[in-house]
Amino acid sequence: MEFDDKFLQEMGLSAMPEDQKQSFLDYVQRELEIRIGQRISKGLTEIQLNEFDLITDPVEAAKWLEKNRPDYREIVNRTIEELKEEIRANRSKLL
Repeated sequence: MEFDDKFLQEMGLSAMPEDQKQSFLDYVQRELEIRIGQRISKGLTEIQLNEFDLITDPVEAAKWLEKNRPDYREIVNRTIEELKEEIRANRSKLL
């Protein structure tokens, strides 16, 4: 997922001050990574978590997740949608 001006527009945040846009986008990306990581790690053993931490290649990581957490795509999509809803619900506070 790309976090850019198009994303801000989709969220109704085009009017956000320019000097705040990049830091907000960086925050959204970090928050999404944290939430996805937490959700995917639930149900994995300590051994699996350690094994996954050793993977550096994104393609290999996707293969590993497909095998060990086959619902990871659903988790990712659901988490993205939930975060988008939170952003939309708080749009007026963010502007």
